[in-house]
Order: sequence, then structure tokens, then C-alpha cells
Amino acid sequence: MNFWLLLLPSLLAALLAFTIRPYRAFIGWTSAGLSLVSLGAALAFVAQALEGGPTPTWGFVLGPLHLPDVLRADSLSVLLMVCVAGVATPALFLSPGLWGHTRYTPTQLRRYQIFTNLFIAAMLLAVSANNVGIMWIAIEATTIFSAFVIPLKLNKASIEASWKYILISSVGIALAFVGTVLAYFDYVSRGGEMELALNWPVLKAAAPLLQPEVMQLAFVFLLIGYGTKVGIAPMHTWKPDAYGESPAPLGALMASPLFAVAMYAILRWKAVIDISLRSNFTNNLLFTLGLLSLIVAAFSVVQTTNYKRMLAYSSIEHTGLICFGFALGAPGLFAAMLHLINHTLAKSLMFFVVGDIEDHYNSALIKNVQGMAKLMPWSAGLFTVGLFTLIGLPPFAMFTSEYALFHAGFALHHPWLMGVALALLAIIFISFIKHLTQMLYGSPPQDTVNKTQKWGLAILGINIIILVILGITLPTPVRTLLDQIVAIVI
Repeated sequence: MNFWLLLLPSLLAALLAFTIRPYRAFIGWTSAGLSLVSLGAALAFVAQALEGGPTPTWGFVLGPLHLPDVLRADSLSVLLMVCVAGVATPALFLSPGLWGHTRYTPTQLRRYQIFTNLFIAAMLLAVSANNVGIMWIAIEATTIFSAFVIPLKLNKASIEASWKYILISSVGIALAFVGTVLAYFDYVSRGGEMELALNWPVLKAAAPLLQPEVMQLAFVFLLIGYGTKVGIAPMHTWKPDAYGESPAPLGALMASPLFAVAMYAILRWKAVIDISLRSNFTNNLLFTLGLLSLIVAAFSVVQTTNYKRMLAYSSIEHTGLICFGFALGAPGLFAAMLHLINHTLAKSLMFFVVGDIEDHYNSALIKNVQGMAKLMPWSAGLFTVGLFTLIGLPPFAMFTSEYALFHAGFALHHPWLMGVALALLAIIFISFIKHLTQMLYGSPPQDTVNKTQKWGLAILGINIIILVILGITLPTPVRTLLDQIVAIVI
């Protein structure tokens, strides 16, 4: 039942927006209300995981086709369910057209509601799927649905960004398909059941019997493929354009839950392939691409002139850190998953606030945003807190997860790698503070009107509260869930 409550609300909201013409505000409010049902279902799955009972599954029998475990909610899945639903709810409540003034026409708002809800449903399906083939289909669907929303306000830049995103992501996801097919045929060739060949627990159990050379090649395709969706360097080139042109709520969904879903896919496959290879092959690849991502992020942040692109480069930075965590064994994985939670909270907060800033200044250029502290103090405060979190300042949660990650790196004897990473983080820190100072102070433009929706942004206080709590202490339910994830993967 919980799987239906998780997946159906977004589909019903998309159907409602598709059916009713012209678009009316109540469609957006209904969509936002339905998202609470999905969030409640995700939290119910978390409660089940913490109880330690049997893993919830859902399947069906259709004639000779017997698929008992199409959907499955282990601890790793339920954490990602909460990440997706937890960002989807504020994204829909802060959708354009719900708080008075909007730049978009009713036709554009209707398209936004249809495809944003389908995008959310695809992400939830990706993390609920027990079958890695269904997971691949769902992640491919996220590309299609989100690409319709990137150019919500049609102009040359947004259309170019959308096509760039489609082309690069489609090539990446095609490579991930090749990796999936290689693993499938290797399993079937060794006498495995075809119907269950792509079920993750079955693949993991059979991993010691799989051919290491084939699985090694499969992981290269999978890492490049899903790494393109994450934005791991050098497959990151779609990211600044797509983030820069997207409506703010879509930017929040792409930068936090979609990011997390693609990292989830990499982690699922890494767990299988590590058992097959019994070597550091996957770890070495992740270290290499993680370091490259940090280098690209550091020098791109220095040169950026656009605050939405700045957040895209920040995502590339945190991609690199999470790649490090995945390659650092049990303590690194614990830190990486905690960092994934923190990144989801902080990056979504930033994009929601950025939407308000862009509405005020009608520009995404840093040089055109001045006097923010005077003109819109609430948004300026939220933006500052989010930025301080992203650069790892205490008492916010990313300080804790980054400390745990670097502690794991030094403990496992990677001092040079950790030292270079810290130097790159210092460059990012200085650049972020410089850009923030430019935006907060100075004289605001004369033609800017204060239209801050204080009540709408109040929902983001939840993000800040959670980030502070996770920065000060690690609640027992979170620790238990992360311990369960480490036990599943390692």
C-alpha cells in the first residue's frame, strides 16, 4: 500500500494539470497537497526500516511472468525516498504562480505542473525499483520530463540548455544501458534465471560468480553513464547551463534529489562489482574522477559571474567529495551518505532562495545583484546560511560530514589526496565568500521592487533547523539508518 501512496500522488497531480484547461492556481495547490502524501509514505518506509523487520516489497504475476519483487524498500532506498519527497514538497509549494506575481503564462504553468510531477514520480520509481533495469528506465525518464521544464520561459539560452542537457544526458544514460546489459548477459550466461537477472539482491548474491573482466568493463560504462547524470567531471558540462536556465524549483529538484538518485545508482552497482572484482578498481576510478571534479569546481567557481552557475559548480564540488566517500570503505560510506543528506537540504534551500532573488533583480548575474542585505533581508539571511552550509562552516551539518569524510581519508592512509582536496576546498571557500560579499552589500538598483514572499520562504526554516541539528548531533534514527546502509552496501 505504501508504494502506491508514494508513487501515485505525483501521477495524479500530473493528470489533473493535463486534464484541466486553462491552468488555475488550485491545480498547483492540489499538487502541493498531494506531495505531502508521498512524503508521508516515505517517512512510513523509514519507520519500517528502523524497526528492522522484513524489507517491504511489491510485485505481480501476469500469466507465466512471475515478478514478486518489482519494488523494494531497503534502508538505502528509503533514505533516497525521503530525499526526493522531502525536496519535492517545498518545490511544489513554492511553485511559480502560487504566491501572486509570476513571470509565466497559464500555458507555461500548466506545462510546469505536468512535467515537474512526472519528473518527481520518475525519481521516486528509480529509488523504489528492485530491478536495476527499471531503475535505468526511470532515470532516463527524468531526463525527458525535466527537459520540458528547463525552457519554461522560451528563449535562445534556455532552449540551448535544454538540448545540451538532453544530448549529453542521453549519451550518458545509453552508456549506462551498455553496462547494465553486460552485467545481465554475464549473469544469464552462468545459468541465472532471466526473470530475476536484474534484481539487485540477486545480482549481489551472484557477484562472486560473475566474470571480473566483464564486470570491470561494465562498471566503466555505468560510472560514465550515471556519472553524467550526477555531473561528475568531465561529464559535467550540461550542468551550469541547465541550472542557470531552469525555474528555481526545478533547479532545486535537479541539484539535490536528482543528484542523489544518480549517485544512488552508482552506489548500487559499485556494491555488486566490488564483490565480483575483489580489488580497488572501482575505488581508484572514484578517487580519480572525484579529484578531477574538485579541480574543475574550484577553478570554475573563481571565474563564474552567475550565481545560479555558482551553485552548479558547488554541486560538482560535492560530487567529488561523495565519490571520495564511496571509495573509503565503511567509514567513508557513512560520511558520504550523511553528506548526501546534508547536500540535499542545503542545495535545495539555496535554489528556492535564488528563485526569489532572481524575481527581484531580474538577473542571474552577480554584478547585477547588490544591496541584497538591505533590500531583501529575509532572503539574504537564508542565502547566507545556505552558502555557509555549502562551504562547510560550523555549526551546520556539512562541517560534520566533511570532517568525517576527511577523517576517514587520513585514517585509511590517503594524506596527499586529502591534502590536495583541502587546498581546493580553500579556493572554493574564498571564492564563495567573495561572491557573497558582492551580493549582500552595495547599492541596490533603483528599479527593484521589494516583493519578498516571507511566508512562502518560511517553509525553508525547516531545512535550516535540520541542518543545525545534524551539525550539532547525529540523532539515533539517522545513525541507525546510515549504519544499516553501510551493512547493505559493504
